[in-house]
Amino acid sequence: VAETDHLSRRALFRSGFRLEGRRRQAITDDDGTPTDELIFARLATDLVGGQHGFTAVANSIMPRKRLIAHVLIRDRSDRIVLCETTFKTDWELPGGIVEDGEAPRAGAVREIEEELGIQLEPGPLLAIDWMPPYLGWDDACELIFDGGVFTEADLDRLTLDTREIKRAELIRLADAEPLLTPLSFRRLTAIMAAGPGTTLLLEDGSPVSFA
Repeated sequence: VAETDHLSRRALFRSGFRLEGRRRQAITDDDGTPTDELIFARLATDLVGGQHGFTAVANSIMPRKRLIAHVLIRDRSDRIVLCETTFKTDWELPGGIVEDGEAPRAGAVREIEEELGIQLEPGPLLAIDWMPPYLGWDDACELIFDGGVFTEADLDRLTLDTREIKRAELIRLADAEPLLTPLSFRRLTAIMAAGPGTTLLLEDGSPVSFA
């Protein structure tokens, strides 16, 4: 059905149909305006009605936000481990997107092992940051965990996934500014200023102020 056909959408929801996909600008409205076509389906085995049926349908139509888990690893001089990736120009902390059904901390552990070839148990949460849409990405939430203290020797022992990571280096934040997006630099500046043991609430890389 057309995305703008709210009566049909409501009827499908009430009949237990789940939103399965979207064809962008595949059809036109009555006035000739291109609009998205939404695809609904219901399996014979799907529960219809009742709490489970209702929440399953609601789960298919409600927004889902991307979640990212990164780890901040420092040395005793407050240099930060940053990674140069193969797929973009800006550098970033080790970590990545949390998979469906995966806890954020577990996602950070998995990403560190995949990218750096080490098993690292992240410490406390340092920051929660909401990121606005960027370069075609939808908005997302990012969690930054404390990765503890590294040395140059620890860095030398890393086994990088060369499909994704070109290199990992310990870099002072002031020297890293040209390598980072403005948002990442704002975020790391706030985290480093707060120090370990503090959890920040950020929006677009800046601390949220409460009156």
